[in-house]
Amino acid sequence: MNPRLARLPVLVISAHSRCNCRCGMCDIWRTRESRQFTMADLRRHLSDIRELGVEWLVFTGGEALMNADLFAMARVLRDTGIRVSVLTSGLLLGRYARDIVAHIDDVIVSLDGPRGIHDSIRGVIGAFDQLASGVRAIHAAAPGYPIGARCTVQKANHAALLDTAHAARSLNLNSISYLAVDVSSDAFHHAPGAPRGKHLLTSHEIQRLESEIARLLGDPVSSMVAETPAKLRRIVDYFHAAANGAEPEAPLCNAPWVSAVLDFDGTVRPCFFQPAIGNAKHTSLAEALNSERAQNFRSSLDIATNPICRRCVCSLHRREAVA
Repeated sequence: MNPRLARLPVLVISAHSRCNCRCGMCDIWRTRESRQFTMADLRRHLSDIRELGVEWLVFTGGEALMNADLFAMARVLRDTGIRVSVLTSGLLLGRYARDIVAHIDDVIVSLDGPRGIHDSIRGVIGAFDQLASGVRAIHAAAPGYPIGARCTVQKANHAALLDTAHAARSLNLNSISYLAVDVSSDAFHHAPGAPRGKHLLTSHEIQRLESEIARLLGDPVSSMVAETPAKLRRIVDYFHAAANGAEPEAPLCNAPWVSAVLDFDGTVRPCFFQPAIGNAKHTSLAEALNSERAQNFRSSLDIATNPICRRCVCSLHRREAVA
């Protein structure tokens, strides 16, 4: 594939440095800085966003809904014809329900289990009920508004995947997606080399996970699950490899050629997990994406053998040809 990017269908923007949860598998909430991607930042990059043909922009965080400029930025982007999504903990959905319905195309909430498990993982008492109340507020403002869920599979919830799907259905969500907990990268503000093995599974727990996935696939609620059976079973393979000290097989992915992550500080990454390939704080987004460092990264990247790619828990693959 051409190492120079002429098109960028998907752009992810880290909207805020802070978060309103205290999840054990993520260290973003530990940061004391409070910084955000601003309307001025967006306007500076807007011509590049148009010229690169961005079709889908995803605001994430930290907590994206803590960004004061979020809805104003979404208006500008949607006026350009770009789909705008928000990844959120869900705790602020109720407060901003009308703004979300008016300016955001769809929302993906974190849902890590039924009520008790979800609250425990999120580190917030009442997190599930706040999420439920926010979803109801959005649906009251716009019945049928699309809200999906994403669940991070780990020790604390590996035996509750089916219950989590039923919780998603009880909330009237459109879908649920499962991905394994990341324990190897420096994403999500993890300190390099910090131990995260407490989230992995024992051999017995892996067997329970296999059984839970079989139960999930055999239940009518499986129609809500975004992953194919093969992708769900890859989660089992991931935990097997971790338990045996082996390298898992890399997923099918072309994220570095079709997407990028732009942080609030200007850092540009090919995905959440790979190191930075440039910085757009004092240069254009297109220049950062096509810097010598960025092109060298893409020209030398072999997804199948790259150790970060092999341990990836969240891949992206778009079938369209890349210029």
